[in-house]
Amino acid sequence: MIEKVYVPPIKIQGIKTKLVQLISEAVYIDENTVWYEPFMGSGVVGLNLAPKRAVFADTNPYVIELYNNIKSGKINAYIVREFLEREGKLLEEKDEKHYYYIRDRFNEEHNPLDFLFLNRSCFNGMIRFNKNYKFNVPYGHKPQRFAKAYVTKIVNQVKRLETIFPEKDWQFKCQSFEDTIREATEADFIYCDPPYIGRHVDYYDSWDEEREVMLRDALFASKAKFMLSTWEENKYRKNNYIDTIWHGCYKLNQEHFYHVGAKEKNRNSMMEALLMNYDPATAKCRDKMQYEQLSFGLSEEKKQALG
Repeated sequence: MIEKVYVPPIKIQGIKTKLVQLISEAVYIDENTVWYEPFMGSGVVGLNLAPKRAVFADTNPYVIELYNNIKSGKINAYIVREFLEREGKLLEEKDEKHYYYIRDRFNEEHNPLDFLFLNRSCFNGMIRFNKNYKFNVPYGHKPQRFAKAYVTKIVNQVKRLETIFPEKDWQFKCQSFEDTIREATEADFIYCDPPYIGRHVDYYDSWDEEREVMLRDALFASKAKFMLSTWEENKYRKNNYIDTIWHGCYKLNQEHFYHVGAKEKNRNSMMEALLMNYDPATAKCRDKMQYEQLSFGLSEEKKQALG
């Protein structure tokens, strides 16, 4: 059981901080398991479960570069504090002019420290790129964003990683989810947190039904156990792809509230779904959760409802 969930240095839309405990109780990992995350994002799940061996992958090279820089020692807590205090002071003096200066500089030089600065001072902590792979999130209009306490919080998040990395065999790779999934063996575990289909349209790469099917096919072709995070419903609509694409999986649910999002309607409670290719009744949380196995086929009623 995880006693405390630690927040990583990078803030990502849909971060799974509040789901880490449930996920930890439903996964299969031991000292011989290699943990695979094809969609690392913030890495909050794997970084908290802290398996002995892991491969964290993402198509966003800037996330991967930041973590690799921390792992190698090129970036450390002292460097982060010095950088954020300096740039934070300039932000307080120059306001949005300095934010856009840093954004332009990052889009030219791709400095991971600039990326961290933008991630923590942009609008709603979003990470979004245009078709030319330029970071394009507007300013969050908080000139005093990097107050001493906030900088210390980020510094401590980096410091925790510094203490973990020497004890672990972790790799951070910039590659496709297909390549990452292909690496996993029967003894390994794959945790997927892809962009939520029908909701996230601002991912580093676009995400649509075609990619959701490609992910499904890759996971089902793998011999490894897998778990996938997705959304089931909110007060506005339901995710019908669970029935059409992911039928046959086991499903766990938990309500979750999202504070991050460009639109107010996207910052509401949502029913999360964890989809697995194994029976969670055999996992550590077998007596603590309600789950169901999705039908391998659709009923006529559901087919008609889905058109």
